[in-house]
Amino acid sequence: MNITNESLALMRSALAQSQPDLRKAVTESTGLTFYDLQAPAKNLYPTITKLRNMTPRVGRPSGYGTAAHWKQITAVNGSGYDAMGWIPEGQRSAAMSYTSSDMSAAYITLGEEDYLTFEAEAAAEGFEDLNATVSLRLLQKTMRKEETGLLAGNASLALGTPSAPSLGAPTDSGSTLPAATYSVIVVALSAEGWLNCKGNAVAGFTAQKTITGLDGQTYTLNGGNSNVSPNTTLAVSSGKGLAASVTIVKGAVAYAWFVGTAGSETLQSITTVNCAYFNAPLATGRQAATTVTADSSTNPTLAFDGFLTNAFNGGSVVVQPNGTNGVGAPLTASGRGSIVEIDGLLQNMWDTYRLGPTVIFVSSQEQKNITNKVLSNASGPLLRYDVTATPGQPYAITAGGQIKYYYNPFDGDGMTIPIVPHPDLAPGTLFAYCERLPEWYQSNDVPNVAEVITRRDYYRIDWPPRTRRREYGIYAEEVLAVYAQFAMGIITNIGNG
Repeated sequence: MNITNESLALMRSALAQSQPDLRKAVTESTGLTFYDLQAPAKNLYPTITKLRNMTPRVGRPSGYGTAAHWKQITAVNGSGYDAMGWIPEGQRSAAMSYTSSDMSAAYITLGEEDYLTFEAEAAAEGFEDLNATVSLRLLQKTMRKEETGLLAGNASLALGTPSAPSLGAPTDSGSTLPAATYSVIVVALSAEGWLNCKGNAVAGFTAQKTITGLDGQTYTLNGGNSNVSPNTTLAVSSGKGLAASVTIVKGAVAYAWFVGTAGSETLQSITTVNCAYFNAPLATGRQAATTVTADSSTNPTLAFDGFLTNAFNGGSVVVQPNGTNGVGAPLTASGRGSIVEIDGLLQNMWDTYRLGPTVIFVSSQEQKNITNKVLSNASGPLLRYDVTATPGQPYAITAGGQIKYYYNPFDGDGMTIPIVPHPDLAPGTLFAYCERLPEWYQSNDVPNVAEVITRRDYYRIDWPPRTRRREYGIYAEEVLAVYAQFAMGIITNIGNG
């Protein structure tokens, strides 16, 4: 039966005359309401790609092959005494020599895939164009994976097997650690290993993952951890704690500590310094040390070396000394508004290579600690005081602050270096980077310290339908070519404080 306007008018008239038999209770809970859905969907995830954005992307004028190749001359060696050019009257100098080498970096492929079912596509009509937004999110995730690869990729620097940890049992009146003979094993983590677990000892880390692609084929990725160290045992009596430390592993930014009785060690802590301390009963249900059976720190055929790996391999590396009782050695205030360790790194880069960084990347932890040490009583507190010109208005004080730049007194006439927090940098690690070689190096056409060489930049593939869904892939074929590893520096093993 059709409901006409006349019928509706009669119904309204009857209800207006308060006829009880025609009244029915209709509330919001009945569900007869409009559904207020805002379009499009809110993308509430960060897409931070600082290194990707700042690194020049270049292609070759013709031909690519399987790798990028270049020659580098790293020294021009004078005859006789390298620093003396004196020649007797009428005589000739001997010939100078060169230090040169052939360099190459293999192209790798990185990417990500997603799919969209036909039903989802139809159901989203009028809400958002899922074909477009799926591609956008796919590109953003690919760029994020590229960012972590540029920072932390590791194809060549194997962490190997750490040495056996050193143990101690200091007196600790607050310790509730049960008396027992404890066994400790340590596993070193690369920057990729840290990113894959973010220091979460409860969840632990996975040494390897086998990935099944949407084509049904599989491949295996190493997770970024060393092999297990030999174990060390120590009898700990009541009222004492258990302190552990290990020799620094080159390329490591974190350490995973497995503790328990011999043969039953489980993951109890992940630290970004080379020491740990335990003074409470061990947690149960944690990852066992037996899950690590080999060095899984590199992916030599699938990855390229990122900035941190290049810096560890050939840059200026400053390692903070061992801490005590699990507390690492923090950065040191100079008392004149700077940091001792950063000053030392800057001076070493200038004295050795005649250059300085143009940017310093830090974790949020180091950003806070640098600010605390620079803005101290010794250097004079800085407080911004805002006064309005309007009569009768109260004063305004802005609390807090941030050290955004660091002055380098060693680089020629001095340079102000931006301090940039990077979300993927592990606490305890600082990365200094000279983006372009100084003018006294630029006797060639490539002054960039590093470039992303693209054999084939971002491209999207719409795979032929195999079922009732659209499958997409976004890929890039590229390599990070670092021409001057010496233009990078690292301070690592920094304690929090």
